[in-house]
Amino acid sequence: MSYLRFDKPLMTNLQESLPKEILRTNKSGAYSCSSIVDCNTRKYHGLLVVPVPEIDDDNHVLLSSLDETVIQHGAQFNLGLHRYAGGTYSPNGHKYIREFEWEKLPTTIYRVGGVILKKERVFQHFENRILIRYTLLDAHSVTTLRLRPFLAFRSVKKCTHENGMANREYKVVDNGISTCMYAGYPELFMQLNKKNDFIYDPNWYRGIEYQKEMELGYEFKEDLYVPGYFEFDIKKGESVVFSAGVSELKTNQLKKLFDHEYEVHVPRENFQSCLINAAHQFHYEKDGENYIIAGYPWFKCRARDMFIALPGLTLSIDEVDYFERTMQTAEKAINDFIAGRPLSVNISEFEKPDILLWAIWCIQQYARLVSQEEATRKYAALVEKIVNFIKADGHPNLQLHENGLLYTNGRETPATWMNSEVNGYPCVPRSGYVVEINALWYNALMFCADMLISQGRGGDASALTQLADKTGVSFKETFLNQHGYLLDYVDDGYISWSVRPNMLIASSLEYSPLTTPEKKKIFDICTKELLTPKGIRSLSPKSGGYNPMYEGGQQQRDAAYHQGTVWPWLSGFYLETCLKVYKHSALSWIDRHFVGLEEELFYHCIGTLPELFDGNPPFHGRGALSFAMNVAAVLRVNKVLAKFYNY
Repeated sequence: MSYLRFDKPLMTNLQESLPKEILRTNKSGAYSCSSIVDCNTRKYHGLLVVPVPEIDDDNHVLLSSLDETVIQHGAQFNLGLHRYAGGTYSPNGHKYIREFEWEKLPTTIYRVGGVILKKERVFQHFENRILIRYTLLDAHSVTTLRLRPFLAFRSVKKCTHENGMANREYKVVDNGISTCMYAGYPELFMQLNKKNDFIYDPNWYRGIEYQKEMELGYEFKEDLYVPGYFEFDIKKGESVVFSAGVSELKTNQLKKLFDHEYEVHVPRENFQSCLINAAHQFHYEKDGENYIIAGYPWFKCRARDMFIALPGLTLSIDEVDYFERTMQTAEKAINDFIAGRPLSVNISEFEKPDILLWAIWCIQQYARLVSQEEATRKYAALVEKIVNFIKADGHPNLQLHENGLLYTNGRETPATWMNSEVNGYPCVPRSGYVVEINALWYNALMFCADMLISQGRGGDASALTQLADKTGVSFKETFLNQHGYLLDYVDDGYISWSVRPNMLIASSLEYSPLTTPEKKKIFDICTKELLTPKGIRSLSPKSGGYNPMYEGGQQQRDAAYHQGTVWPWLSGFYLETCLKVYKHSALSWIDRHFVGLEEELFYHCIGTLPELFDGNPPFHGRGALSFAMNVAAVLRVNKVLAKFYNY
């Protein structure tokens, strides 16, 4: 039996099945996404969602959905499902679903009387194309299958409505048609590997609703255009492949193409293999450069997310080559930024003050998980360049003070990962001496010194260790308070006493100014006040401003974003602190912690982890469907454990 499997009672219960989503991506940033019953609940959902750089930087929904109809003896059974006004669902095709499972491919089994139909979906790795294979497992009489495409041709951020500008023309191509609703968009080619009839029957389906958008306070109604339908007979045991893509292909190659995509997919057999599959979804390649997408369906490549997630998504699953290629792209951005040039690669938010420090941390993970010698050979010059740039006050929002600490201004613009804003101002204005920035700075100085020593440059290394010693003393004097935990930030006399998880970054680093007893106190207070079954809270319930529920309108959600919500990626630093304090005796504790995360593979976007969770029970998953830093953190901890225990 498949690891990811849902039976008929769950699939036919829309309250249970609609919140469960499936996501497939390729390396171009395109994706295919819907609920497991193929009812779109977000405007971001669609069978074929692709970037259209000729229009803007957003993804665009071309093919929203595809309704199947089984026809026997003149009777029609529509397998589609859409929500309309008043919460009305039509045509209720979910009632025919017998089961859903996802081992290699998302697979749905339908039963309509004596007809048993299997539907398998695959998103092509290197081309913007969705492939769907229909196999008639059983039937006692002649069976016809009808496929009705619902077209959108619009940005994922908008809804479309019936209009006279839409182009209704189409061209006949090999076993299918091509069409393009608006100028500037690519043509959509819909083809099958079997002769079929395309019946031109243009209609707008009006008032389709997206429940998730309604809940979030966004526009949630749209009209979708259906140009007609494809119809063909299918025999028992026969498989027919449908393709929707932005280029035409020879349909006699469709079966071979589908079989190839099937073979290269890694089975989802357990927690680890699901996360490995999820890790691959964040790979993005453009113009010969390699990136990490921060999350789906709305994030792009962001510098901080990339550096924090990259080791877990690559090194932890022995994909060193992709790490190195992505770092080559990142190094271009680093050099551009240090030189004061516009970035020559597509990485956003590079100007944030902690980015270069996270880049060094990222390289340090390469040294830990691959080889210190290789890290020195490949990246020592880059690490030294970053350290010297920061030392010289080259960064516009980092100043090295006489006490060895870095000062940053985060009052007007968010300076760290706690970056939510309301009315143009940071919800959490972390400014001055920020705890994780200075912990990362101490770590960077010591790591760079180690690299220099291995190169025989003891004198240069000594200068860095002297600065690190000063930084370490000032760090403890500034942040370590009488209650045994670290202040979150200190700014011109203002002290943030809030208990936040950023202190765990300081206690988990390879080089930390903290002693083991001090780390233990930090670990204990975070365990008592921040730990949940889904990860680490962004704020203690005992601290002022605790707001754990990420719900309501945009402004309400932004205000709660870092005020008690749970972020699984922080678990990586929590569990590494646990290992440093308790060593081998920590194993069972860490295993128990992952139980709460593993069950999430079955509740939200199947087989991956969402962006964040509410801070209070029942800890609902929120935000992006699949989030790179969360997937990476679990994979990284698993790898560290394997090395720690030598198994």
